[in-house]
Amino acid sequence: MEISAETGAIEIHAFVALTLGIVVYFLGERLTHRFSILSAYSIPEPVSGGLLAALLAFGVVLLTGREIAFDLAARDVLLVYFFTTIGLNARVADLIRGGPVLALMLALTVGYMVVQTGVGMAGAALWGLPTQAGVMLGTASLIGGHGTAIAWGPVVENQYAVVGAAELGIASATIGLIMASLLGGPIARFLIEGRGLVQTSGDNADNHTASGAETVVATADDPITNSGLLRSVFWIHIAIMMGYSIFEALQASGVLLPAFVPCLISGILLSNTVPRLFPKLEWPAGRPSMALVAEFSLSVFLAMSLMSMQLWTLAGSAGVLFTTMVMQAVVAVLFIVFVVFPAMGRDYFAGVISAGFTGVTLGATPTAIANMTAVTQRYGPSPLAFLVLPLVSAFFVDLVNAVLIQYALGF
Repeated sequence: MEISAETGAIEIHAFVALTLGIVVYFLGERLTHRFSILSAYSIPEPVSGGLLAALLAFGVVLLTGREIAFDLAARDVLLVYFFTTIGLNARVADLIRGGPVLALMLALTVGYMVVQTGVGMAGAALWGLPTQAGVMLGTASLIGGHGTAIAWGPVVENQYAVVGAAELGIASATIGLIMASLLGGPIARFLIEGRGLVQTSGDNADNHTASGAETVVATADDPITNSGLLRSVFWIHIAIMMGYSIFEALQASGVLLPAFVPCLISGILLSNTVPRLFPKLEWPAGRPSMALVAEFSLSVFLAMSLMSMQLWTLAGSAGVLFTTMVMQAVVAVLFIVFVVFPAMGRDYFAGVISAGFTGVTLGATPTAIANMTAVTQRYGPSPLAFLVLPLVSAFFVDLVNAVLIQYALGF
């Protein structure tokens, strides 16, 4: 940690930021045990700890007059790790089994993306901003998250003369992350407890972790070992190297996608070809060691994302941000309760998927997975939800979002 000679900001280096992310997770865990309302409404530990840390950082800025800048290089690596584990755990057989539900969820998500873009443009119009600014108040920052907002912000600012587009997108993504983290659990509680929903036999079929893999609990027959952990990391790295090669090729051809998307695709390709070509190979997908990597990556990524939110930067666009984000939250809740939940069957699975859909539409896929994990820890497992939602939100959505953003910018 040091004071920047140029800006005077307090700079937190990558290694320290990663360590603080772990501390923040433990803080959230402590808060959840201390305040029962957090567990009652299924607020994930990284969320409660991260929000408190962000507020403390805001207090330091107010007292010292110095901004706090986190080096989030480690966080970005954790995001790639997490999505790569999702890819490695995805099996063609599972895709076929969840095909109809997957197709319906994709249709609902794409439909909502159009709605969200319209709400963002309406919010921009209310404040006299160009329609292109509305893109940064819609899917580019909410469904897309910080990564997509950072990628498209300079494009909107330079090509469409929207001053401060990048900052507007990052601020929207920040507020969206908070809303997604805080609304997912209460929506699930309202739907599950309010309607007396219980698990079906399908929900109890397997226990899935945040990565969509099988149970993370090690057993005597399948323990977490040093060899298993290294094997998981090795194949994660192979998938990431393949993914970055694809990412650089796409970038050179003018296709803008978050780096984790081709890594996820590479994981899917590897997991559905290598075990078939080498049947005697001990493949790590669906094993406790792989699930442990996914859990660690997701937990610390979320903690670092929330603790590093620069709440002091929201004041400059407070009016348009407050108005549009309230509109986005209201529309999202109404769409989830009256469209997604009925379409998914009005059962326990639908309640869990509704919590995840909240994370997808207002925050990002890791938030969605964290929401569903917190809900299933309280009410019981729902493996199909962990199969369907990550595939839709982490793979298909980013491809659709890239097309939708380009179309909306030229609207």
